[in-house]
Amino acid sequence: MLKYILIITISCSTFLLKAQVIDPKHTFNIELGLPNGLVNKPFKNIMQGLVNVAPYYQYKFNKQLVVGLGIRYSYFAINEFKVSEPTYGGMHTGGIFLKAGWEKFHTDHFATEIGLKLGYTQNYFVSDRNDSLGMNPRIVNSTYLEPSIGLILTADEQSSYRLVVSYAFQGFGFRPDLIGLQTLGGYDPSEFNKVTSFLIVGFGYTYYFKPKN
Repeated sequence: MLKYILIITISCSTFLLKAQVIDPKHTFNIELGLPNGLVNKPFKNIMQGLVNVAPYYQYKFNKQLVVGLGIRYSYFAINEFKVSEPTYGGMHTGGIFLKAGWEKFHTDHFATEIGLKLGYTQNYFVSDRNDSLGMNPRIVNSTYLEPSIGLILTADEQSSYRLVVSYAFQGFGFRPDLIGLQTLGGYDPSEFNKVTSFLIVGFGYTYYFKPKN
């Protein structure tokens, strides 16, 4: 066991020694995560998060302030075991956002970031039941808010990887009829007024553009 601990320690030390000091200004970022519904009970139970992806450009000012612009996509599938009537399909969400945040390198190789994405999304509810009703897809326009925190480790002077945890708020309440269900599914109607939200846990990659000489 001691042998393996020493190997891991030496490997990590070698990696950190090879990492370069970076002063990022312009960056390309992409985040990939797994979303999990919260708060709105029918959304949490019925819709199963499969993917959330967000590529964006970011610029860093002096004193750790960062701003960015990007797009996002997420997909939630209908959990067929959580609906009273057999229903197949899901929710596709596409949107655009602005980002503001605070990023600080605590060492040459490690940084943290606190950010906030704010934007607009279109949510497409597609299901076999909506199709039979001639209402496929059902579209809901929404505002979008997502605070996040990231732990960043540089790989070299032009790239880094991060662990990202965020909490997304969509400005609409999920209802079973959006996927074509004709009943309330046993849920209290007051649940439908609760904001649709989900926790995202995932990873990110950042490419640092070299400054012009």
